[in-house]
Amino acid sequence: MLVPFSQVVLKVHSRCDLACDHCYVYEHADTSWRGRPRAIGEAVVDQAAHRIAEHALAHRLPAVHVVLHGGEPLLAGPVLLRRAAEQLRARLPADCALDLRIHTNGVRLNEEFCELFSELGIKVGISLDGDRAANDRHRRFADGRSSHPQVLAAVELLRTPRYRDLYAGLLCTIDIENDPVAVLDALLELAPPKIDFLLPHATWDAPPPRHGRRTPYAEWLLTIHQHWLRLGRPVPVRTFDSIVRTLGGRSSLTESLGLDPADLVVIETDGTFEQADSLKTAYDGAPATGFDIFANSLDEVARHPGMMARQSGLAGLSAQCRACPVVRSCGGGLYAHRWRTGAGFDNPSVFCGDLMRLITTIRDRVAPVQPAAAGTGAGLTEDQLDQLAGGYGDGATVRALAAGQLDLTRRLLAAVGPAAGPAWELLTELDTEAPLAVDAVLTHPYVRAWAVRCLSDGTGEADLGPLAEIAAAAALRAGRSTEVAVPVRGGAVQLPTLGRLLVGGSGTAVLRGGAAAFTVRAPGGAEFRVAHDQPAGERWLPVRRVELPAGWTVALEDLDPYRDSHQWPAEQRLTAAALADWTGSLREAWELTQRDLPQYAAGIAAGLNTITPLRPGPSGRDVSAAARQAFGAVGIARPATAPILALLLAHEFQHVKLGAVLDFHDLFDRADQRLFDAPWRADKRPLEGLFQGTYAHLAVTEFWATRVRAYDGLRGEAADHAREQLACWRGHTDRAIDTLLGCGALTPLGERFGRGMRASLDRWGSVRAEAAPLPAPAAKPAELPA
Repeated sequence: MLVPFSQVVLKVHSRCDLACDHCYVYEHADTSWRGRPRAIGEAVVDQAAHRIAEHALAHRLPAVHVVLHGGEPLLAGPVLLRRAAEQLRARLPADCALDLRIHTNGVRLNEEFCELFSELGIKVGISLDGDRAANDRHRRFADGRSSHPQVLAAVELLRTPRYRDLYAGLLCTIDIENDPVAVLDALLELAPPKIDFLLPHATWDAPPPRHGRRTPYAEWLLTIHQHWLRLGRPVPVRTFDSIVRTLGGRSSLTESLGLDPADLVVIETDGTFEQADSLKTAYDGAPATGFDIFANSLDEVARHPGMMARQSGLAGLSAQCRACPVVRSCGGGLYAHRWRTGAGFDNPSVFCGDLMRLITTIRDRVAPVQPAAAGTGAGLTEDQLDQLAGGYGDGATVRALAAGQLDLTRRLLAAVGPAAGPAWELLTELDTEAPLAVDAVLTHPYVRAWAVRCLSDGTGEADLGPLAEIAAAAALRAGRSTEVAVPVRGGAVQLPTLGRLLVGGSGTAVLRGGAAAFTVRAPGGAEFRVAHDQPAGERWLPVRRVELPAGWTVALEDLDPYRDSHQWPAEQRLTAAALADWTGSLREAWELTQRDLPQYAAGIAAGLNTITPLRPGPSGRDVSAAARQAFGAVGIARPATAPILALLLAHEFQHVKLGAVLDFHDLFDRADQRLFDAPWRADKRPLEGLFQGTYAHLAVTEFWATRVRAYDGLRGEAADHAREQLACWRGHTDRAIDTLLGCGALTPLGERFGRGMRASLDRWGSVRAEAAPLPAPAAKPAELPA
């Protein structure tokens, strides 16, 4: 059966401005590049776009992924790159999405190219092998100069707010001479959306260097994997994610692992069709097909014996591979790496031992935390997953989510903490002596927000001062009488979960705890004493909490410097009058939530510990937000009425819950880059954004359904408005669930969530509303983050 191509590598330039000695194009067996034109011609561009569109139409492909490649593709220049992008978009069928990317060494990337890519929707991947020493082992100019400064400048350009959406990730070729931890740390400093580690290309005829060790490439990657786990999996790593996915019976994210049929074809600058570029490492002419875009269709190319061999799954592997216990994860390794003169590709990978050790070790490491086939992760039972799938979650379920989030926070701090010296040592001591006191501080949402920001800092000068503040707050909660040096910021000492003491000046203060009070010696020598039960004063600003019925106590966080994690500006310290208004609104909103939304109320009480007051939106519009890295917090600008506050609380806590689920479970294929219509927004959304919005709008729909039910039989402006809102949000959510269930990218658990959301929405089908949903909300309750 013919497997259509959904991935195309379009070579737009066949030369390079670097002279990397590990390059498979110029330094390995194949020499076909010498006879090809340097730059792709316009006629080749146009015919390539025609062939790709023809293939997509014939096979009704929902999406095509095209990578503009080389050589170095930026050498093609802006005019040719524009033509390629415009031709591809113009010719593809209207119902076929185009995922367009460019992979570059980065040395020529500048604002002109970034503006072009932003206009044309082209994502940018960068090749980088680590820090300067690692990168310069291979990626140098022909005269020996380092390319590292230019590549870093390119990545920094992609990290600016204007171009951040273009940043697709980093690709690193492994060299076992490089320090793996230093390589990962150097890449993480650049805050990539994802990282891909590639084994160096080699065959049985030209094996990779091993320096006397049996599995050095597995050892190198496993060191990276352990460090990556210790950091809390800060970014996706395609190799590791593919191994976990294939161990669980799911598809791989890379052709070098798994048994998925290869669906990639290469179009060279002269219009010839080739197999995967990696075959250039096997023998001269190995990737050739004898076909070209002017004489042959992509269907003809798909029937080429070499293509079919790479699509034959288990049957196409050597007998040794077919008998291997990890074959469904390994897949025999990359096809090119199996080559041996006299035996062709009917061999295991030259990295066979490395792949076996890598896969089995990762399997053993992750199985207790995230069983690939059947486990639920995050301590959730099947019943709890079903509750969450329906949009709900009782107290025990949300507490299980919170426990998983606390564990993630601890792992993040373990990555950040050791560099903080004495503060980290104190915190680890307290964790042994008074773990509950430490947990009370670590569950503060903005502790994790700080840790993530610290690990994502690209300057190498991450601010470790907050760790001293965390240790000091934990020491005070534990009643530990010890001195802690804490930073003075803006004339104040910040103590997470406790408050802020205004001491003046800047530098370092010394805090000493006590049973009934603590003292702080300011940088200038002045000493301040604060009793634990001391009310707010001119200098001591405690965190203020509102105690509500059913055991819900929530902090109104208007002090923490990391509360700016939400998309809207945070309010400053609330005045006494504003605090009273918030307290009254919360009490009324909570009473309404308990009465009308009881299946949401229990989870809110168990998991929402912080509300960050936000400034009103434009023209006084209601705004709210949930930060992905601040579990337990929502940001809200206090609305005019308590019912809308109840709505915003339920809506935003949906985002909090689903974010916690996504930290442990794949609900969809994270490699799927398509954008989808979201009925409540003008712009299209990625899968996670659509899932988040749909999940949040379950609560919005149920809120308006309860309002309609309360107005049953009544007319008037309020009743009519509630019916309009119910019709609108039920219609929007219904269409979004259809889109999710029909997208073809949901995992089995994602399908379960889709069906659960459908069942919850159908519960409100009998509540009367306006016959036809409005095209947009009559009075949008909040600026929705999803």
